[in-house]
Amino acid sequence: MDALKELKSFPSGVVTPPPSKSLSHRAVICAALASLAGGESTIENLGFSDDIDATLSCVRTLLGAGPKPGGAFGRIQTKKSVRGAITTVGCGESGSTLRFMLPVAALGPERVVFTGKGRLLTRPLGVYAEIFKAAGAEFIQETDKVTVKGPLRSGEYAVPGDVSSQFVSGLLLALPLLDGDSSIRMSSPLESSGYVDMTIDVMRHFGVEAEPKGELYLIKGNQRYCPARCRVENDYSQAAFFLVSAALGRDVKVSGLDRESVQGDRAILDVLGEAGALINWDDGVVSVRANRLSPVTVDAREIPDLVPPIAALCCFCDGTSRILNAGRLRLKESDRLHALAAELGKLGADIVEGEDCLEITGRESLTGGDADARGDHRIAMAIAAAAVRCRGRVRLSGWRNVAKSYPDFWRDFETAED
Repeated sequence: MDALKELKSFPSGVVTPPPSKSLSHRAVICAALASLAGGESTIENLGFSDDIDATLSCVRTLLGAGPKPGGAFGRIQTKKSVRGAITTVGCGESGSTLRFMLPVAALGPERVVFTGKGRLLTRPLGVYAEIFKAAGAEFIQETDKVTVKGPLRSGEYAVPGDVSSQFVSGLLLALPLLDGDSSIRMSSPLESSGYVDMTIDVMRHFGVEAEPKGELYLIKGNQRYCPARCRVENDYSQAAFFLVSAALGRDVKVSGLDRESVQGDRAILDVLGEAGALINWDDGVVSVRANRLSPVTVDAREIPDLVPPIAALCCFCDGTSRILNAGRLRLKESDRLHALAAELGKLGADIVEGEDCLEITGRESLTGGDADARGDHRIAMAIAAAAVRCRGRVRLSGWRNVAKSYPDFWRDFETAED
């Protein structure tokens, strides 16, 4: 176990968050699929972290594609098919990697085994078990691995929308490559729909179309991904921890964000505005100021990754804030609702944990204390943001978990750029 890290240096100056992890996953997979015909793509500002490394490893093993010297992305090896062979790929702790790559792996007749670390293989996958079986593919989930074998058949896929939008995105990435037309029908309202919109946007950039029609997605078959040049936006979900720190009094600004971003997590600016913070854009740099923070009520269905920084913010709002419809956070790298309530509570926060919500009564400052990231990168960063307004010492275990999404977080959080 890592030694406790004392949080005593806080952000100031200008910070540039890393490239969007969500966009990086999608760009890598689309570029890898485009390489099947021998084309090369260029992905500018590609972010590297444990999760993105997992996706790069998967496309290298399954599709023989990856980054090449000089910045191109294309074939780096010829994948040889051997009848009866079994390919094993590791996904680390990346839920996006696993859920995006399972349908891609099931496009072909080879058997592919997926492994993972931490809580990854305990996270919900039953949606795929049902629809793969209906589509003529094999899907076997065990405690330490998931095995799939295709090929998938084109047709209509029924997907519930209240578990994870990643199932929809995974199917959208794969189904255009089948011979026939397909559709994805939502059997319940889709949550985190912005992530699906992001998937469709990146696919379109690589020449593949999917048409949303209400609760239905129409996908023409016999499409092919085409090589493209794209630039990955910087990450609003990671920037949120610095924007919250600014609202709590730190003299830190954030650069490199796209004001017209496709990322749903740009909603952090709306939440800060609702709390009474003043937001200013100046030549691509965002600054946030707040003399007094008002309580907020936030519906987390579309922005689950923002719940940790918002929870840290609410600890200091003048009144009782509520984060609602957040039940899916119990199925992340940790049970995030419980982790936020317990670990921010150790710092002196007044948090009541509900089945799918948090109720937080803010205070001028917190006392401080020892907290545990619980194996979760976003819990570690939420503790860091809350430590900005703690009167006493804050020490954190599990602080190295930020490498999952933001390897340079502590460098950026603890140093200033003048």
